Amino acid sequence: MSTLTNTPSGTDQPTAPAPVGPPTRLQMAVMIWLAVFPTLTVLSLVLGPWIGDMNPVLRTFVLATIAVPTIVFGEMPWLQRARVWLLTR
Repeated sequence: MSTLTNTPSGTDQPTAPAPVGPPTRLQMAVMIWLAVFPTLTVLSLVLGPWIGDMNPVLRTFVLATIAVPTIVFGEMPWLQRARVWLLTR
């Protein structure tokens, strides 16, 4: 036995929220800043005693070699999910 329902759209399915598009340039800039600043600060504080006497170019290379994968693979996916959550709540 089936029951009929009266819905304005003619379907029984709840409507899903509209998908969130790609971030704007401003949103991307804020997400990058939120990832880069704390990461470089922590790395500088932790590695400072070991890399403090290095040539500035070599020191920057070491920091970037650690920071970039950490940000790209660790922090940015989390920040992108947080952005979607904020925009859809």
